[in-house]
Amino acid sequence: MQIQDVKHFIDLIAWKKNHEFVLNVYLITKSFPREEMFGLTDQIRRASSSITANIAEGYGRYYIKDKLRFYYQARGSNTECQNHLILAHELNYIPDEDYNKIKIICFEGYKILCGLIKSTNNQINKTD
Repeated sequence: MQIQDVKHFIDLIAWKKNHEFVLNVYLITKSFPREEMFGLTDQIRRASSSITANIAEGYGRYYIKDKLRFYYQARGSNTECQNHLILAHELNYIPDEDYNKIKIICFEGYKILCGLIKSTNNQINKTD
């Protein structure tokens, strides 16, 4: 996808992959124990939805440095989710097969976000 093909934040590959992750988080956390509703379930759902929300907000910013700040925030939320997934898996809330699937999606989202950050940083360097 070329930069000119991006007309909305939902066109960003980083948003698409992380949105796939968010949807999987919501599906997987449905089976978490009821006592985790206001604990781990809530934390991982908020952190995952924060990823795509920050990508969207960054995309909507005019100044490149503002965009970058939100993309970094999205990446931080992604790594927060990685931590929550490890914890949930070790507590046996997520079966191995589901954990391996969602972990791959999460890591792919992280890598794509790193690329978006790098590309945005390159835009800053071109204007300096």
